[in-house]
Amino acid sequence: MTSRPGGSDTSACTAEPQPLVCACCGTRSEGPQPTWTCSVENGTRHYFCDTCARENLRAIEGRLDSDWW
Repeated sequence: MTSRPGGSDTSACTAEPQPLVCACCGTRSEGPQPTWTCSVENGTRHYFCDTCARENLRAIEGRLDSDWW
């Protein structure tokens, strides 16, 4: 058996996607934002809009190992 009794395999796939909110300025997205930056910090995802990501690019890159430069 691959699913729980009485459950549906598609129930998790039908959830509405939540709008992204910039962790820095609070800007909300209305749809997918492929140009936003996602950072995982202490196991939590943080999203940053284009403007905040550009303004803090040096700090973002400074966290990478030199292998990524």
